[in-house]
This record gives sequence, C-alpha cells and structure tokens, in this order.
Amino acid sequence: MIKSQRLLKVPKDVKLRNQLRHAAADFVRSRQLQPPLQLEALEALAMEVLEQQGLDHEFLDFTMVLCGNELWRDVIAATPFERRLLLLPQCLKNTQSCQGEMDSLGLICAGCKGCQIDSVLGKAEALGYTTLVAEGTTVAVGLVEEGAIDAVIGVSCMPVLQRSFEPVSRAAVPVMGLPLLYDGCENTNVDYGWLFEEMHQYRPHPDKQPLSVSLLKDHVEDYFTTFTLKNYFRDQSEAELLARQMLEVGGQRIRPLITVLAYRSYETQPRDEVQQALAVIIECFHKASLIHDDIEDDDDFRYEQKTLHRTHGIPVAINVGDFLIGKGYQLLAGLQVAPELIARSLMVVAQSHLNLSAGQGDDLRMSEELFRFSVDEVLQIFTRKTGEAIKVALLLGAINGGAPQEDLESLSRFADWFGIAYQIRDDLNEFRSEQAKEHIHHFPFLLALLKERLEESKDEEMLKLFQRGNLTQLRELIEREQVDLHADAYRDLYVQKCYNELDQLQNLKLKLSLYGVVGKIF
Repeated sequence: MIKSQRLLKVPKDVKLRNQLRHAAADFVRSRQLQPPLQLEALEALAMEVLEQQGLDHEFLDFTMVLCGNELWRDVIAATPFERRLLLLPQCLKNTQSCQGEMDSLGLICAGCKGCQIDSVLGKAEALGYTTLVAEGTTVAVGLVEEGAIDAVIGVSCMPVLQRSFEPVSRAAVPVMGLPLLYDGCENTNVDYGWLFEEMHQYRPHPDKQPLSVSLLKDHVEDYFTTFTLKNYFRDQSEAELLARQMLEVGGQRIRPLITVLAYRSYETQPRDEVQQALAVIIECFHKASLIHDDIEDDDDFRYEQKTLHRTHGIPVAINVGDFLIGKGYQLLAGLQVAPELIARSLMVVAQSHLNLSAGQGDDLRMSEELFRFSVDEVLQIFTRKTGEAIKVALLLGAINGGAPQEDLESLSRFADWFGIAYQIRDDLNEFRSEQAKEHIHHFPFLLALLKERLEESKDEEMLKLFQRGNLTQLRELIEREQVDLHADAYRDLYVQKCYNELDQLQNLKLKLSLYGVVGKIF
C-alpha cells in the first residue's frame, strides 16, 4: 500500500535522475504495460526498478512518478499539442520581483522576465498548449473531464504528485508529472531540460490518441434535437410525433454515449451517419423501456415532467413505447454496414430485450414479495436490468466498430459488474439522502443484506421485526447492524471488478474512456 508518511525525495544528482528515467522507460517498455496502472501495481513496479538498479527505496515515490510517466508516454505523445495542458506551479515564480497578478484560476504572468515561467509559457503556447500556473491537479482533471484538453504535462512538488496518484489513476487522465527539484512554497526549481524535452514529444498514433468523452457527449446531444430527429421520423401520425418528443426529452444520454464511444474506439474510419444512427437506435430502445417501466411502476414524473401515461393515458403510452421499439429495429435493419454486422447486432439487441424483460419481471415480483429475495437474487436482477442496458449499448457500438470476440466478452462482463455497482450505489444514495422521499422499495439490496445478517444470527425477534416492514424500524436495524457499510464493501468490490475487466481490453481508447466513466460515477 502507498504510505502517506515517508520521505518524498528527488535525486539531486542529474545523472541519477536520468539513470532512473531510462530504467523506468526500459522496464515499462519490456513489460508492454498499458495505462492506467492501479496504485499497488505502480508501487510494485517502481520497487522492481529500484532493486534492478541496486538502489534502496529512498526514491520510491520519485520512481513511481517516472513509471507513471512511461505508462502514459505514448498516449501523451499521440495527443496533439493543442489538446494538451501545461500546468506549472506558482512557486516557480521569483517572489521578490514577480509582477504577475492572481485570478480565480491562478497566476497571470506579466512577462517581467524575473523567472523562467514566462519563457516556458511562451515555448508551450507557441506549440499550441493551453497553459496554466496554479497549484494542485484538481483543476487539470476538471479540464479533462470538461473536454477542454485531453492530456496534461504538470510540474509540482513530490507531496502533490504523490497525492495525485489515486485520482489520476481512477479518472484515467493522461498525465506526465515532473517533480520540483526541492520542496517549498516559493522560489523552487525544476529540471528545465527535462521539461522542454517532454513538451516537444509528438508522435501521432490513431490507436493511442485518447477520445474526449465530453466532446463526444456534446455531439450525442446534437443527435436528439428536433431538427436532427426529423431525418428519422418523417411521418405526422400521433404515435410518431409522441415518439420523437420522447427522444427529445432530457436524460444524460449515457447509453447512446457509450455506444458512440465503443464504435469510435474500434472503427478505424468511423462514419458520422453510422455513428448517429447507432445513437438514435439505442435511445429508441431505452426510451421505450422507460415508458413501459413508468406504467408498470405507476410513476407520475420522469425528467421532472409528467410521465406519458399520465398526460396521454396508458393505451397511448403503451403504443408509443411499442412504436419506439419498432423504430429501433427498423433503423438497425437499415444500418449502412455489412449484412453480417446487422445480423449480429439484431441478435444482441433481441437477446437484450429478453433479458431486460425477464429482469423487469423479477423486479415487479420483488416489489410484491420484497422480503423474500436473497442477496444473490437481488444482484441477478441488477445484472439483468441496469447491467443489460449498459451491455447492449456497449456491444452494439463495439460490434459495428469491428471489436474482437475477446473484447466483446470482457465488455459483457464489465457491464454486469457495472450494473451491480451502480444499483448498489443508488440504494445507498436513497438510504442516506435526507431529501429523498423514502420507501422501502428504494433500497432492496440493503434489505436483502439485512435479511441475510439476521438469518445468520438466528435472531427470531429481529426477524419478526424485519418481516413487519416498518420503514422506521428497518432503518434502525440497518444502521444498528451496519448493513450500509457492508453494502459499501459490496459496491467497492464490484467497482474493482469493473476495473479488472477493463484491464483485459485490447483496445486502449475504450479502456481509458470507460475508466474515466467509472471514475467519475464512483
């Protein structure tokens, strides 16, 4: 495990720094490792490098930084300069002569030549970099998530770099870190030769250049405007107009985004018309399922608006849901790709409909017999509902992008684990939220865990209390037995299973994109 309190040293000797840099590069290259690497693995890798060089662990964290840099080297080198951020710390300035001013983001360099900052920024901006003089990595991670940039070269002190290991790994942010030669809050220094060398690295490689999830999300949003959807919905029947309106209504568009990510990750020459059609197809199926779910669950609101069956009645809502399913299959059958890809896509979507329907059936039964379901049965429902919805979105894009069978199998398992982790997270949020309108059906996994705990303890009195179904008493039991903490452990287990499955992917683009999605959600 990473120790939070230990010496965070940078070798003073430039020869030793370069020796470790080259050793880390050779080690990562010989192992053919792909980013990101989780913390324990990164630490173990750095220890091997030090042992190979006959050095003790005095420079362990420095070597971890070097190994992390080498893992990300090809990705950053494949990222165009104009999609990179150069992040410098304010402590590089000359505190005696600096004429710069501070704003909400950081230092605005005045170009007074009192330190090297102006020179570095000038070189970086001439190449096309976005530049920022600020402290910490939070702002850099935020810019990546917003889609402003795709990779970061950052200079910082060793304590900040050490603290950034976990968030950078979890968010899969391509980062190259250069440590300051010594710590301090002012008048510090960096190896400028090393910095300029890294800044100028550029080796275009379509398989290594990361996808911007945020930019793709903006494109996906554009697919669901009235103007765009009229290309797919040309008739003026009431069913068609209502179906189009349902596609236009809100939501995060997670499923079409995932489909587009998978398609663009595998297709070497992606076509906009195919990408757009795939997004609309998967959203047709998704919105149809929501319309039918709202009827079955007797929900009044969706996206802060009245549900369709409340505004137009149950028969009309059922019909619009059916229309969207038919439209999805019609668009899929007419997709401008090879016939064998259409056949495989139809099989995946049809199987998904069967699994989702079976999962919904189990969910409806659970709502009537909530206290009978075991932990394993609840997890299976999560897999068949949320997991299946993610799975069909991923596989539809990946199949039409030309993904190999091994990756399709990994993506299928990833979707199962993601669905479970996501639903456990939802249960915990419902249970812990002070604003939520609580109902015992809102956290079925916690109830299943509580039932399991009470049955193991053979506490007949508490089991009778459990069976009564009183919300207040159930809450007290869950808290007393620390069931929510047990659920936290389950969620973390399945999140880790997600990462483990992503590590099996051959496609680096999709691996990094999904790492980012998981990191942002969990």
